Amino acid sequence: MTGGPAGHHDAPNSAPAAPTKLPDGEARAALSATPGGPEPRQPGCPAGSTADATAAGARPDGIGGWEKRPHSGRRHKHRSRARMLRLFGPAFVAAVAYVDPGNVAANLTAGARYGYLLVWVLVLANAMAVLVQYLSAKLGIATGRSLPQMLAARLGHKARLAYFGQAEIIAVATDLAEVIGGAIALNLLFGLPLLAGGVITGVVSIGVLAVQSRRGQRSFELVITGMLVIITVGFVSGLAISPVSATEMLAGLEPRFRGTDSVLLAASMLGATVMPHAVYLHSSLTRDRHGRVGDPAKRRHLIRATRWDVLCALVVAGSVNIAMLVLAAANLRGVSGTDSIEGAHAAISEAMGPAVGVVFAIGLLFSGLASTSVGSYAGAEIIYGFLRIRPPLLAVRVVTLIPALIVLAAGASPSWALVISQVVLSFGIPFAIVPLVYLTGRRSVMGDAVNRPVTHIAAWTATALIVALNLALIWLTVA
Repeated sequence: MTGGPAGHHDAPNSAPAAPTKLPDGEARAALSATPGGPEPRQPGCPAGSTADATAAGARPDGIGGWEKRPHSGRRHKHRSRARMLRLFGPAFVAAVAYVDPGNVAANLTAGARYGYLLVWVLVLANAMAVLVQYLSAKLGIATGRSLPQMLAARLGHKARLAYFGQAEIIAVATDLAEVIGGAIALNLLFGLPLLAGGVITGVVSIGVLAVQSRRGQRSFELVITGMLVIITVGFVSGLAISPVSATEMLAGLEPRFRGTDSVLLAASMLGATVMPHAVYLHSSLTRDRHGRVGDPAKRRHLIRATRWDVLCALVVAGSVNIAMLVLAAANLRGVSGTDSIEGAHAAISEAMGPAVGVVFAIGLLFSGLASTSVGSYAGAEIIYGFLRIRPPLLAVRVVTLIPALIVLAAGASPSWALVISQVVLSFGIPFAIVPLVYLTGRRSVMGDAVNRPVTHIAAWTATALIVALNLALIWLTVA
């Protein structure tokens, strides 16, 4: 970074401002009723009038004063919750990255090979993911810019292009795993060749992205959230007929390894959980969904709603990942061939019946479709942030699809391609997380939304752990 970590580069206005974008209708309505501002007045009712007080939920007490109507506080809480729920959405789009086919492969392999041993890795990884995604979302709200835009404003020309290059490689590597996952699912469901499945996955994802281009971000969020529901059902439904050992699952919360291979697998699980492209994207999602909020009280309310959005979305994603691991631990432990998605699917079908196998394959298909759509969206935002040009989403989709189709056409092993993609992601994680924690910890950037001391310490601790484990993954894979 040019200019060093301090100086005039820390000023929030050191980069050209992103195009002003008003919040969408639901977000605008929710923010207009944010606590801290005046309650809406009934038309024609002057302030302090009887009609105004009655509209606010009060009634005469018979002695010239006013008292609150019974249960008005409860109704206010219900309205507040409804307004907050209308602000949900961006985190559920980002959460799809945490249940992509790379996670499926890592989690099933961990459960089949080591049982419940590595449950603690998923719990820890998900907790760190909640913190990281919250910081990214908060950055977009507090600054009105995405993480790529903030970085571009602080880098020289050559450094900016280099940073863009590594971030776009990360997006392409992510898309490789997601397209391959969709192709595998179509092969399992319909027997299609992998190349044909990859093409179909790409075409369907173009349709999903067209929703964002033509109907707006809120419609895109609803479509992706619906797909996340299908993914959850597909990967969790097997637990309904599969016994899970609660004792062993609790024992799996104790941090421990069993040999070098378990360390490699744990690092792979972490690399598949904390996704750099999702870190870049989330700040763009909150920026585009909510627009610029100048009022401090409304901004605080929006950040509070975002905190719940992130927590709810990643609890869902984390639960799905843990469900996959314990499903494999309970049914596939010691079964050969489960180190690939195809082998794990065959073992699941044999152990729990073909119906569960079909539902699992459907979950895998929607995992590939949703995550590749989100990955293309992230790629477009990376280009916009670093290069300051707005490429068409569909054009980005076509470009990022080509490497995956080349790999499939070459007949490369899907499992090998998934491993390579996770290694590439490991290289990119520090470049996304370190500047994010640095920027959100500076008052000159964040204003009153700056990280609190506890959050700041937790964020740097999580960053150090994530970087260390991903360096271990790179070292052990290469060695």
